[in-house]
Amino acid sequence: MVSKEITVKIASGFESRPVALFVQVASQFKSNIYVSLEEKKVNAKSIMGMMSLGVLEGESLIIIADGEDEIKAIEELENYLTETE
Repeated sequence: MVSKEITVKIASGFESRPVALFVQVASQFKSNIYVSLEEKKVNAKSIMGMMSLGVLEGESLIIIADGEDEIKAIEELENYLTETE
């Protein structure tokens, strides 16, 4: 199991489109992936769960991955969250 704290750089935060894309990236991996923000911990492959976090640009969250491709999953999700256009 690996985890990493990441600061979100998506300008719109976790609105519907960014959440859908995040879930798409997370769903490519076999590992169990969770996102933790303050007291909440949700499945990163769940659109409803991710929307419930209400993440804003500049907030830090923790991604936790457990499985055979956990390191690659964390790297890809970090790339998505920190990509600035």
